[in-house]
Amino acid sequence: MSQIGEYTTLPLSIPPTPSFPTQTQHTLYLRPHAPKIPSEADARSLFIVNLPIDSTSDHFRSIFTHLLGVGKFESIAFSSTVYTPTAPPSLTPEPLALSKKEKGKKRKRENEVEAADIELPRTWDREVRASGSSAVVVLVDEKSVEGALKAIRKLHKAARKEKGNNSVWPVWGEGLEDKLPALGSARYLSHQRLQYPDEEMLQARVDAFMTLWNSVEEQKARLAKRARNEPDEDGFITVTRGGRTGPARREDAEEKRKELEEKERKKREDMGDFYRFQTRERRKKEQGELVKRFEEDRKRVESMKEKRGRFRPEQ
Repeated sequence: MSQIGEYTTLPLSIPPTPSFPTQTQHTLYLRPHAPKIPSEADARSLFIVNLPIDSTSDHFRSIFTHLLGVGKFESIAFSSTVYTPTAPPSLTPEPLALSKKEKGKKRKRENEVEAADIELPRTWDREVRASGSSAVVVLVDEKSVEGALKAIRKLHKAARKEKGNNSVWPVWGEGLEDKLPALGSARYLSHQRLQYPDEEMLQARVDAFMTLWNSVEEQKARLAKRARNEPDEDGFITVTRGGRTGPARREDAEEKRKELEEKERKKREDMGDFYRFQTRERRKKEQGELVKRFEEDRKRVESMKEKRGRFRPEQ
């Protein structure tokens, strides 16, 4: 049966393995890709269901080379992929309008980060898919999609003529025996070894990650500082940690506080005695200082008299 609903079936010949030493068949189901959210590559894409768990890009390149010839396969996107830890999305620097000097520094930092590998060491040497998972294969043009489905229908006709001869179907993994890491117990032995990476390599990747982290934090600080003082398109100023004018760092906050106190002091001096009660208070303070100085002078004169005795003018 070459068609089930809107899907075209493609049987694959699975060669024997040490764990299952019998040749068997596995069926793929293909149809033109028609997602809910269209994209430019949909017209030259095929949606494939029921992938073998050991599927790789090389496997499907080999299949479509068998169906269409060399150079027709472009890429494949699997729906089920083993997670590979990388830098978190929050570490991706956001675009920021910088001065020429800042742009030069930013380029230098980005080059330093790009030169280093920030991915964590892999603990598996090969990806394994979920059973029955799907993928989208992108071919070079629309004619290749039609050609692939037509080639599959021709294989079904040839199989019916030869009364179930499985030799007409593509062989899964043909020519890839020595190009891909082994499965089975060898895969788990490799996993055990990769769980303990080299110390120098691990340290280099940690250093690269921290370099990127510091770069992103610096950029966030510059963006927050600018957002506190510059209005957006609607004329509003973003409220961030530290307030509208107060910076986020403690040292900057202390410096800003002293600057504001100095401004307030100068403002008070320039205004002078604006209210009547301020004038009364100033006069009281001046009179009190005069009385205090008078009493100090009087005491000083009396103490001088006691030391020198009574003054007697010359006769």
